[in-house]
Amino acid sequence: MRMLMLGGSGFVGRATVAEGVRRGWTVAVFNRGRHGAPPDGVRQLVGDRTTSDGLAALADGEWDVVVDTWDGAPRDALAGARMLAGRVGHYVYVSSGSVYAPPVPAGVTEDGAVVDADPAAADGDYPTLKRGSERAVQAVLGDRVLLARAGLILGPGEDIGRLPWWLTRIARGGDVLAPGPADLPLQYVDVRDLAVFLLDAGVSGLGGAVNVIGRPGHATMGDLLAAAVAATGADASLRWIAPDRLLDAGVAPWSEVPIWLPPGHEYRWMQQVDVARAHAAGLVGRPVADTVADTWEWLRRVGTVPGRAGRPAREPVGLDPAREAALLAELATGDPVPAAR
Repeated sequence: MRMLMLGGSGFVGRATVAEGVRRGWTVAVFNRGRHGAPPDGVRQLVGDRTTSDGLAALADGEWDVVVDTWDGAPRDALAGARMLAGRVGHYVYVSSGSVYAPPVPAGVTEDGAVVDADPAAADGDYPTLKRGSERAVQAVLGDRVLLARAGLILGPGEDIGRLPWWLTRIARGGDVLAPGPADLPLQYVDVRDLAVFLLDAGVSGLGGAVNVIGRPGHATMGDLLAAAVAATGADASLRWIAPDRLLDAGVAPWSEVPIWLPPGHEYRWMQQVDVARAHAAGLVGRPVADTVADTWEWLRRVGTVPGRAGRPAREPVGLDPAREAALLAELATGDPVPAAR
């Protein structure tokens, strides 16, 4: 198989390239070449689709599967699809559940209402950029396009820092603020399982929109944090605090407490997406303990969360240590709960 990765230097792109190489495919990446060389044996095509002549490197060549993680202007996704239209088999566009129009109901399916977006737009917010790009590539390639609407993505190589923050915090040991309830179901996908699905879908020709996330409750908040304690080997005790007490104290879900979206939160639907189609098409999720342990092994090797390729720096995630200590002193009751190892 001949695979072209549009991007390839970020979190999902690197995992997808690695999966293509693992399969023995002929792999090329198209990007600006600013974030290091690709793996051995992978051809790098240097270009920038935001410039007038930036697609020149794609003028020749044919590919069986194209994977595209673009989150910029839809007009640039449109130009790229037009350049490749006659020389590709199947086009896999990595989109996002953010394209669903609010208020998004729990259990949203691929038929849910989406935001209004222009496929030729030059700018926009993240949901309209992603939805506009969905429309752009479909306008050119039709049913040869898979719109892979991913949700929370975890695993080695994460460039946002949600799971790495938890691992780093727990590795410091001591009492750890744990956002309740411990049995709160999580919904996410390991980046490597996502990559496997993207390439399998490209080979099979799966088209249309698919919510590509693990099953709701594949793991719980308690499972995730216990796995982090086990992976780091830290002397840490989880101090579970009820969600209403954290919210009353002004704690911000998702940003100050990564991954956590408590019951009743306006974005709780992100942990309750219908994924029947993806799992019927073969999506398989590895155990949470493997995702956590492998992320810790990677983080220890690289030392710090990498910058986000081609994107502005994000605000830091996670509670400030002093704020966490103050919250524990104010809100934690009962004895600490050592996490199972």
